[in-house]
Amino acid sequence: MEEQPPQHHVQIKAEEKELQGQYSNLAMINHNSEEFTMNFIYLFPNVPQGKLLASIILSPGHAKRLLRALEENINRYEQQFGPIPEAPAGGPMPTVGFVH
Repeated sequence: MEEQPPQHHVQIKAEEKELQGQYSNLAMINHNSEEFTMNFIYLFPNVPQGKLLASIILSPGHAKRLLRALEENINRYEQQFGPIPEAPAGGPMPTVGFVH
């Protein structure tokens, strides 16, 4: 019988603001040889303006694990609730850039 590695219990501190979460309707992902950067943005409706909500930097290995976790969860969601429709193709894609 194969021996299992010991399980570690990790406690994560979170303030109420973080527990409430934020809604993002745009994500921009960039990468280089060392990391993936995911910028989560909220684009305001009917206004050519948005706000950067969070910038998350991941190692390539962690990015790949995140991809697998998202795929697993999307598959479970669709099994329970049905297919998730994607945005229709052909709509205008805004040009997005950062300002200071």
